Amino acid sequence: MDQIRPLAPPFPSRLPAVGTTVFTVMSALAAKHQAINLGQGFPDFPCDRELISHVNAAMLADHNQYPPMTGIADLRQGIAQKIYELYGYQYNPDTEITITAGGTQGIMTTILSCVSPGDEVVIIEPAYDSYRPSVELACGKIVAVPLIAKRDNQGGVCSYLIPWTELANSINAKTRLIIINTPHNPTGMVWKASDLDRLADLVRGTNALLLSDEVYEHMVFDGINHVSIASHPELAARSFLISSFGKTYHVTGWKVGYVAAPEKMMQEFRKVHQFNVFTVNTPMQFGLAEYLKNADHYLGLASFYQAKRDYFSRGLKETGFKLLPAPASYFQCVNYTELNIPQAKMSEADFCFWLTAEIGVAAIPVSAFYAQPVESGVIRFCFAKKEETLSTALKRLQTL
Repeated sequence: MDQIRPLAPPFPSRLPAVGTTVFTVMSALAAKHQAINLGQGFPDFPCDRELISHVNAAMLADHNQYPPMTGIADLRQGIAQKIYELYGYQYNPDTEITITAGGTQGIMTTILSCVSPGDEVVIIEPAYDSYRPSVELACGKIVAVPLIAKRDNQGGVCSYLIPWTELANSINAKTRLIIINTPHNPTGMVWKASDLDRLADLVRGTNALLLSDEVYEHMVFDGINHVSIASHPELAARSFLISSFGKTYHVTGWKVGYVAAPEKMMQEFRKVHQFNVFTVNTPMQFGLAEYLKNADHYLGLASFYQAKRDYFSRGLKETGFKLLPAPASYFQCVNYTELNIPQAKMSEADFCFWLTAEIGVAAIPVSAFYAQPVESGVIRFCFAKKEETLSTALKRLQTL
């Protein structure tokens, strides 16, 4: 017999425009059609067994209760040492580094800690989808500035540029936070040292803070070095730096990351952190602290993923897709508008639905990274996959 339940009182949504993310939709569609999922950004290969051994050892050593709210000391010290060795900036591990439940929690906690109702937050679109709802929950005002889409002679998007003029015009006395992302998701573009110098010129003399999302910091290719906000002392003094062990060590499901910021900023961050998550998985922290001691585990990541990028891009060149530059991250964006098929006229979302259902390969429309979809005929593939996965996907894509 069906139970009749009383209705809950009505209440307004805090995020009325938010529904199921495109990543969830495409992953579900891929599963339905048994398609190869090159949409959602996670590896399909295992992490290093050595890392698992370190975590297992921590569990057996009974590191299974609450760790310090800020994260265990060994891990914070290891992070501080890594940042200093790579970027030359010395964070105090006791007062300026906090372990988070992944990069996304670090992003939301940063925004909630520094954005008050009415404050303006500048984001650069296409943007990772957690930025906007985090600002909305903080009752801030979003100022979205689009990347400049550079076009080729046929009118197709071929690369993206930082929109310096619009970015400068977006900064004013109400600007509380500017969010930058390098290496960039979804386009893979990277900021250069000269770009940070230019950003410093824009914010000098203002009260604007910076959030630098650098979760793909170790996936920069072709001999280029990642330029961290920590490599620019003037900007580091007003910045929250965010990174992710999940991305670096192929353990996205562990949800462990970190935030580094000057002490006074970190004090405010920790006030929010202690109440929205309090602390992060203990044995994972011990395992990561031990694994982090060997720099080869992250310094070798660029060549590892560059080989995958090169393998995937060589195969894509045998299709009608036009490849955009992929200097970093584990994503390859392509323009499909010159494919000699009727579907080349579809919207990005419709093309991705068709590609998944009919060709058997899932991708993500870049238009999904805008609040109001911007159609540029560009979709994103993730190449953080086993070679056999990429090989099968390429065979299917080469039928187009």
